[in-house]
Amino acid sequence: MDNSNPFDDALLVSNYVNGCEKSLEVLINKHKFKIYNFIYSKVLDRDNADDLFQETFIKVIKTLKKGVYSEEGKFLPWIMRIAHNLVIDFFRKNKRFPIFDKNQNYDIFQLIKDENPSIERHLIDKQILNDLQKIVVKLPQDQKEVLDMRLYKEMSFKEISEATGVSINTALGRMRYAIINLRKLIIENNITLSA
Repeated sequence: MDNSNPFDDALLVSNYVNGCEKSLEVLINKHKFKIYNFIYSKVLDRDNADDLFQETFIKVIKTLKKGVYSEEGKFLPWIMRIAHNLVIDFFRKNKRFPIFDKNQNYDIFQLIKDENPSIERHLIDKQILNDLQKIVVKLPQDQKEVLDMRLYKEMSFKEISEATGVSINTALGRMRYAIINLRKLIIENNITLSA
């Protein structure tokens, strides 16, 4: 079944409203991954995502049973809007989310667009960071110190030279050698820095 065909959704909704319970099951199965993943990407907690997912479909069922849903070939965006509103309500209750004015004109797709990194991307980034931390400790102390000050403390080379008591050129040189040595260690340790 083509998940992007709105006419399939319209037929399934119509069949469900007319008493075919199986049509609702098909609709849920058809869209569950997209909806669940959207909810999870926002709340980042399985239990809360499960609850909000169930609440979404409870609202869908109630609306369909009342006969107040007007089919315009936009079933998935309608469900996503319900899920989005439930996520906002969830964060409002926890006072962790900006409140949107209901009268405000906005494009729902700007709000539900998922720009969070996937769990896979997060794990890859974490592994790369762990690999880099393991090789940074192999650098000479003076290079580690400059690298730490420059990258993590965001100090200028002037500030680094003052803090370490060396000239700016020496600080720059230490940073240069730190990068050269990191490149060698990355190759020697067969570390991949991209997915």
